[in-house]
Amino acid sequence: MKPLVECRLYTFVDTAYLGSRKPELVAQQLCDGGSDLIQLRAKTSTADQIRRMAEAILTITSQAGVGLVINDSPKIALQVGTPLCHLGQEDFFGAGYSNLSQLKADLKTQNSKLEPLQIGLSTHAPEQARRAIAVQPDYIAIGPVFATPTKPAAKPVTLDYVRWAASNVKIPWFAIGGITLQNLDEVLAAGAQRICVVSAILNAPDVVKTCRQFKQQLDSAPQNR
Repeated sequence: MKPLVECRLYTFVDTAYLGSRKPELVAQQLCDGGSDLIQLRAKTSTADQIRRMAEAILTITSQAGVGLVINDSPKIALQVGTPLCHLGQEDFFGAGYSNLSQLKADLKTQNSKLEPLQIGLSTHAPEQARRAIAVQPDYIAIGPVFATPTKPAAKPVTLDYVRWAASNVKIPWFAIGGITLQNLDEVLAAGAQRICVVSAILNAPDVVKTCRQFKQQLDSAPQNR
């Protein structure tokens, strides 16, 4: 996969939006559309179900040179051999961790053959970003920028947080939340270089085409961060 700094389009296989579609089929469409990273998010699935989905998707993403991210479970990421895991504030700080070395020590007790695992953390405000950056994650997410059906109870952080991140965050960061083809230019103008997209792609009638449209807009914007 590309280094994170070169990744721009971060998409999702979110089981809440798949309907009757197979996760691996959607993963292939996302790869064909130009995704740089794909996160498997399956909030209502069991660990065994997530593991099986991840194994099927990893075959596809590995062939495409796309990084597969497991949501919430570094243990499953290690078991399957995916390169990345994403954690929310509650999954990391809420679980009692104050630095990544603690998490990795716990994982090592479960898997003595600990492979390098890149970790991303969600943030919803500048103070959360500062706290997250202090533990040295590989990337952070900034959002939700706009209201989003993916997390309807979450208050939008607005483009102000994107502008703050553009000025203050030096590690790779991704804007997320309610980003569409119609508002993407606003997000880019605020300083974002990398984005996460869930429903605007998964609900589109043509996933491959929509993915490519996002990628084209991203690639046509200057990349200086």
